[in-house]
Amino acid sequence: MKSFIDNAENTDFSIYNIPFGVGVFNREYIACATKIGNQVVDLATLYDEGYFDDIEGLDDNVFEAYTLNAFIELGKEVTQPVRIRLQELFLENSKLSKDERTIESCFYDEDKVQMIMPLHIPNYTDFYSSIEHATNVGKLFRDPENALLPNWKHLPVGYHGRASSIVVSGIEIQRPKGQIKPKDADSPYFGPTQQLDFELEMAFVVNRNTQMGYSISTQEAEECIFGMLIFNDWSARDIQAWEYVPLGPFLGKNFGSSISPWVVTLEALEPFRVASPQQDPEVLEYLKFEGNKNFDIELEVGIRPENGEETIVTKSNFKHMYWNMAQQLAHHTVNGCNIESGDLYASGTISGPEKGSYGSMLELTWRGSEPIMLKDGTSRKFIEDMDTVTMRAFARKGEIRVGFGEVSTKIIPAL
Repeated sequence: MKSFIDNAENTDFSIYNIPFGVGVFNREYIACATKIGNQVVDLATLYDEGYFDDIEGLDDNVFEAYTLNAFIELGKEVTQPVRIRLQELFLENSKLSKDERTIESCFYDEDKVQMIMPLHIPNYTDFYSSIEHATNVGKLFRDPENALLPNWKHLPVGYHGRASSIVVSGIEIQRPKGQIKPKDADSPYFGPTQQLDFELEMAFVVNRNTQMGYSISTQEAEECIFGMLIFNDWSARDIQAWEYVPLGPFLGKNFGSSISPWVVTLEALEPFRVASPQQDPEVLEYLKFEGNKNFDIELEVGIRPENGEETIVTKSNFKHMYWNMAQQLAHHTVNGCNIESGDLYASGTISGPEKGSYGSMLELTWRGSEPIMLKDGTSRKFIEDMDTVTMRAFARKGEIRVGFGEVSTKIIPAL
């Protein structure tokens, strides 16, 4: 496919993508949007111009909204035809390509649009689904010979996180404070975290509401998943280490998580399906699945000091995940837990098999014992004030490239 809109070969937002987000146009008008090349497209105005008139189920202009939720909740029987229609409209010699008035009213250079939080997120769950990450953490904090806990290969471990503190790329995160107990101290003290860390993750968003008591199978799970985005689950390792026994993460996690502004549909990722890692021992019946459920998505993280140059500190891939999204959603609901449209499910830290592919500073510096050197000559054990952390994700196969853009966040000092 070739678009009438100029875009670079290596753009994340090719005609094969068609992501969805929410933008502020002309600093005053908010609407749902898509992006192709460096052009952000106002979908509400495109709807008013009649380009979606014959799509069954799209009876109202759901794009005149501050979030994607109303659109997502229409289900794939509507959202997928909308995506296909947009691809058709962006092709060379399409009806839209000849409609200069609509192009002028709907298309904006990316630097003229402020992307905002794309979703209202009722609930958020964070999984722990990378065997490499879980093994590294087990070696660091427990018995290196028995790094994985007994349940890890039997179920997708997860916990319910805080949805209210999830923010979009570009929003600064303040260094959190809490109780910290050094190893050689008799009692804890209160202060800013000294071990602020990123966690490289991907997340998926669901498109429906279910009743309590209903379970989603691995077979139907992907029909419930609208799309994915990049997720940075910020962590205060020293606060977390003291507080997490016996109930798990709390203040070390809930101060902030950052997401990319564009949601990439599962349909756009179809060309990049790959087989999941072999699961041994065999999983229980409700976690069994058929077909390729993992996705070959390349990931990277860069750290940029204030007024400095970015250093790429890790490169990983989403295909390494031991537990896939269908299994995560099936396990999440097997007890009858209901879901809500817009709920977000993060993968957990994505680490590859080599050190250069680890998904957190905790692993990359081996809990601070092996600092990373940046291009400006400084080193990092963990993230420092005024550092900007940027995560990127994209998939490519031949001429087809589909990307997520980036999530970029600056850390500011604690008050």
